[in-house]
Amino acid sequence: MRMKAQPAAFQAAELDEMLRRARSADDGYAPAVVRSDRLSVGLYTLAAGAIDRQSPHLEDEVYFAVRGRAILSVDATDHQVRDGSVLFVPAGADHRFHDITEELVLLVFWAPPEGTESKEVRK
Repeated sequence: MRMKAQPAAFQAAELDEMLRRARSADDGYAPAVVRSDRLSVGLYTLAAGAIDRQSPHLEDEVYFAVRGRAILSVDATDHQVRDGSVLFVPAGADHRFHDITEELVLLVFWAPPEGTESKEVRK
């Protein structure tokens, strides 16, 4: 028998506060600024010239570039990133930002929510 998910309560976050949290974190990431049982949203920042050290995740991700310029490499294919870019990265894909010429400010949407346990990485 499948249980019905409980509706999530309304949540809100302000970009300035998210940026403050992300910039004060060692890894430039403010996790779960908004979260439900089906989705979570974080904010990731990378300074110009920074090195992105992330590794593949168990969850699908959508990045929305609030601002910045860089290249996103997904499974060895490069994609330009600029203000307003929307980028989908499937679970398990090797990906990282590089050639960051302007600070990247990225909203990161995770489904299922970031950190959700999974026995295998979907491909």
